[in-house]
Amino acid sequence: MNWENSIVQFRSYLKLERSLSNNSITAYETDIRKFVTYLEIAKLQVTPLNVTLQNLKDFIQWINELGLNARSQARIISGLKAFFKYLIVEDIIETDPSNLLESPRLGRKLPEVLSLIEIDRIIAAIDLSKPEGQRNKAIIETLYSCGLRVSELINLKISNLYFDDGFIRVVGKGNKERLVPIGNKAMKEIKYYFQDRNLLSQIDKASENIVFLNRRGKKLTRVMIFTIIKRLAEIAKINKSISPHTFRHSFASHLIDGGADLRAVQEMLGHESIITTEIYTHLDREYLRDAIIQFHPRA
Repeated sequence: MNWENSIVQFRSYLKLERSLSNNSITAYETDIRKFVTYLEIAKLQVTPLNVTLQNLKDFIQWINELGLNARSQARIISGLKAFFKYLIVEDIIETDPSNLLESPRLGRKLPEVLSLIEIDRIIAAIDLSKPEGQRNKAIIETLYSCGLRVSELINLKISNLYFDDGFIRVVGKGNKERLVPIGNKAMKEIKYYFQDRNLLSQIDKASENIVFLNRRGKKLTRVMIFTIIKRLAEIAKINKSISPHTFRHSFASHLIDGGADLRAVQEMLGHESIITTEIYTHLDREYLRDAIIQFHPRA
């Protein structure tokens, strides 16, 4: 088995068996190809079948000398481990050479978080006299109320709003769906926005079921959401590095600070592992929708 064939088969495995997104699959492939590039530069006649732990250690030393930081090295090691785990699962190799490969130690840095007062200042900075004003207010409230990723926000569908039940259906990473409770404040602002949305002169056919649209009736882009938030932060004089993800971090932190169960927050955020959620805290208690209703400031 050569590298090219094994990478093609690995891509198929990630897509069909793991249901990963194209972006995630490409990231894994990039990590494997870095290792292949190293083998070519080092003039090593190594195939996926006979890679050794020493080959991997020498590769990590090589990327370290190239100046890659610890986080980038850890990501590449994670990609290599996933690749060799796939080869084990498919009975292509008997021993995993990456088993004893250690990742560099990473400090756990808590992401930037906004206070409730700062969120209110950002919302107060929205000019509701402008055509996009109510839409932008609904966007901020939805990001904060539901802890959405920016990709989940721009792809949110009208058919996935279950306001009578107080939930929305979100399509997250790897096309995995989850139900997320939505607060009354966010629901109210979306309903107000729909009055403006209905006045659009035309709506692109491909975007008819999309909640948030631009003035041409098309789905908003990730860049547009970043731009909206950056401008509002400047107007509100918030001296922090703010992005759409900041509202997701704030959502999680405020819930946990209020006493919400860690596993409930994990499910809200759509984290595959609770270890990812633990960056916010080491607290642990109970339950899902009740946690949102009881503890979230916008509930």
